[in-house]
Amino acid sequence: MIPVVAVALIDSEQRVLMQQRRIGGAHGGLWEFPGGKVEAAETLQSALLREIEEELGIRLAADSLHPLSFAATADEPYVVLLYTCRAWQGTPVCLEGEGIAWVPAQDLLALAMPPLDVPLARALQECLQR
Repeated sequence: MIPVVAVALIDSEQRVLMQQRRIGGAHGGLWEFPGGKVEAAETLQSALLREIEEELGIRLAADSLHPLSFAATADEPYVVLLYTCRAWQGTPVCLEGEGIAWVPAQDLLALAMPPLDVPLARALQECLQR
């Protein structure tokens, strides 16, 4: 399995930042939690900090990341590990992908998403409803 880390950035209004995948790539145009593959010699958290800075231009602190859930299927070689985060430095901008959007948590499942993001969105909604 190839580990992939992702983050649900949650603002004060319970909205979640979602990123649209580049058109023409795998799952092009679909909405996902930002993040990416863990490189050799990286920890899960260091990979997520790097990926978010590359993709959104913001800095996260490792102690602001909280593991939430993971998703994997027999059909894909990836396991996606989702963290939540409510504090960051900077304003997110789309540096990779087609766009970003703040989505109310209750509306996440209305987005077209890659298959592994769907159970993660459900887990996030359940967490936020508690």
